[in-house]
Amino acid sequence: MTRRLSSSTRSPTEDSTFLRPDEDPVWLDEPTKTEKVNDGNLKADRLQNCKDGPAKGPSPQGEEMFMHKVYTLVVQIYSWAAFFIVSQVTGYWVFFVVEGNGPLSSIYKALQVIDFYLSFLFPCHPIFGMDTMMLMREVVRTAQHPWIFHGTGCSGLAICVIMVIHMVFRWHYGAGFWSSGTVLNDIGDRRQSVSRQPSFTLSEWTDAQEDLLDIDPVPQTPVFDLGADARTEGEAITLTVTPVGLQERRGSNVSLTLDMCTPGCTEPYGYGAQLSPRDQSAQEYLRQGTHVLTPAMLHTRAMDDQSLQAEFYETPMNFVDPKEYNYPGLVRKNRYKTILPNTHSRVILNSLDEEDFLITYINANYLKGYGGQERAYIATQGPTVNTVGDFWRMVWQERCPIIVMITNLEEKNEKCAEYWPEDTVTHEGIEITVVRVTQEDDYSLRVFTLKCEGEERSLQQYWYTSWPDQKTPDKAPPLLELVQKVERAREEAPPSSGPTIVHCSAGIGRTGCFIATSILCKQLRTEGVVDILKTTCQLRLDRGGMIQTSEQYQFVHHVLSLYEKQLSHTAEE
Repeated sequence: MTRRLSSSTRSPTEDSTFLRPDEDPVWLDEPTKTEKVNDGNLKADRLQNCKDGPAKGPSPQGEEMFMHKVYTLVVQIYSWAAFFIVSQVTGYWVFFVVEGNGPLSSIYKALQVIDFYLSFLFPCHPIFGMDTMMLMREVVRTAQHPWIFHGTGCSGLAICVIMVIHMVFRWHYGAGFWSSGTVLNDIGDRRQSVSRQPSFTLSEWTDAQEDLLDIDPVPQTPVFDLGADARTEGEAITLTVTPVGLQERRGSNVSLTLDMCTPGCTEPYGYGAQLSPRDQSAQEYLRQGTHVLTPAMLHTRAMDDQSLQAEFYETPMNFVDPKEYNYPGLVRKNRYKTILPNTHSRVILNSLDEEDFLITYINANYLKGYGGQERAYIATQGPTVNTVGDFWRMVWQERCPIIVMITNLEEKNEKCAEYWPEDTVTHEGIEITVVRVTQEDDYSLRVFTLKCEGEERSLQQYWYTSWPDQKTPDKAPPLLELVQKVERAREEAPPSSGPTIVHCSAGIGRTGCFIATSILCKQLRTEGVVDILKTTCQLRLDRGGMIQTSEQYQFVHHVLSLYEKQLSHTAEE
């Protein structure tokens, strides 16, 4: 009996392996593409013996071989990319370790460098924000160990060149330039091992169908759905980098912090009021996190860098998802796109048109002070040229007596606009006049007079200029002295005065260090103990990312340790 072999008469194994719903069946003994090309006589002979003739259109086997090549290239590109990233992270990790950084912080900085590279390959901003760009400039300009930096870069370039050459060989010849065999033969061999039965002719079917059931249902080399897999992994959307709040980095170090956190690791805030389980656990961690330190424990822990780094990375950053602020034109109001005010505590500017979100918006948050004092501080970004007027509106609206500025106007790039005048200027109907300027070793003090609608107020600005770019201060006493100066000035301010405004560039790193130090100094004087972890958690509940890096977290411990020694020395006298 002779009949055409259809999918309905083939074994389930063969159908599931080779056929799609819209695909015609393949002849069991159909010659491979290689056979067709190399043996013209065979092709002619078999066509003469074929009663029904060959199937019309392109060969499904040829399509499968093409998709196999595509799939192989995609897989190998991913493998080469992973090898490239590992080599670069390892090289820069060695560089930063030699530079004197700890193992964990070196990994973090190495990932920032990779973030810098990715920002050139994909149409997105660096995950770590401006800190990534500045760190890269610092690495390029280093004079201590340039050979490590250049060696790492050259190795990365070599990997890219080898990858391109290998891909060309793979596509044109069916194999890499160091491997043998061809994709065509591999495909043909695998199809033969699964589908060929030597007793079958091209279009004949014997009644002894039991022989077909003897085919091994599990081939030695698995056959994949090449068409579907290649299309899925090759889509452009899977190759884009989605920006994270830092950032986000982690600019900012946020993204890395988010990845390295364990118990409270959190992605940027969820959408709307519904929090994901991870967000809920992060919120719970921030509300309950505590580690009370006695003076002796404080001195010991301040010297334990590894424990402090671990504690820092376990603490959720609590950044805001940028989608929560999806308003046209809002980008002009933020210095960094991913450093945004947490919604529940943000400062809302008064306006006659409360429906106009842009008029009421400023990138600033109210923060609690010692003992849960409401609105003791306002943490905000350094004003930009577009937000100077909003900044002075906030100063007047909140009746702020003091501004603490902890950044230079430029540190390799602009960090803050010069929002004050040399003499007199008017913003949003508020007349700002400089009364006097006092220059100290590590900061300058400006005293302003503000006038609006017949009312006059006094304002002091402490501008701390000794914080080095991309680092923490080498000495704790200057910052501690500034904290004490501001505390005394706050006590002398009128009772009706509002919060103290503190800002740096993004309003989370140096700003967080200053506010945490101020709160913890009061706690140490009052209670004789400090809870730096709890204070950090409370600050991040009100404004995400406060105390931005592990180095800053360690610096706060050093400052408090020094302050406790000063208190003990004073008590002994």
